[in-house]
Amino acid sequence: MSENVTPLTALVPTPPAEVRTHVRVPMELGDGYATTTDVFTFRGLLDDREHLLLGLGDWAAAVERSAAGGEAPLVRPHSECLTGDVLGSQRCDCGPQLREAVERITATGGFLLYLRQEGRGIGLYAKLDAYALQDAGLDTFEANVALGRGEDERDYRAAAQMLRAVGADRIRLLSNNPDKAAQLASYGVVVTDRVPTGVHLSDANARYLVAKRDHTAHTLDLTA
Repeated sequence: MSENVTPLTALVPTPPAEVRTHVRVPMELGDGYATTTDVFTFRGLLDDREHLLLGLGDWAAAVERSAAGGEAPLVRPHSECLTGDVLGSQRCDCGPQLREAVERITATGGFLLYLRQEGRGIGLYAKLDAYALQDAGLDTFEANVALGRGEDERDYRAAAQMLRAVGADRIRLLSNNPDKAAQLASYGVVVTDRVPTGVHLSDANARYLVAKRDHTAHTLDLTA
């Protein structure tokens, strides 16, 4: 199921970036799922961070199809989460979302952007400080603010630069986060559809998902 998105009309100019390196990497995830990805690095990104773009499935055909007016490639901008992606933390849904995205994008052709934005942009140590505040009763957004940081400091200008550098100026966005769609559209990427991820609910992350649903309007149906 997807939701059509009307692109924003007020565009924010962003300079172009260019591909720096492109290498092919075989992948095998922890549960045995295997695929191959084309990994891109870039020069000229506005935030000077070492973000990666992973081309999955027949991404080149997906870009060509989109350029001819057909269905746009499926794209997930995924913010780095060491605790969830690598250590398997159950306090968030990041690891399962990453795993889901790799398989779904491989099946249809598109891109996974691995963005160095730990803790909604506040960094790894600050994220763990926020965890301690959550243990004391704050939700994930309140904890960031209590640390003197923004609720969500992520900016997707570099993501827009990366997508345009590989010819993906029209995308189907695999995300439950409406802010990603709004920012990418404002930076010149046409979001033709918003495609929700699965709901990876557990006892350990229930409060976290409720906060995302209620505070930032993530499209999460937690009734089940």
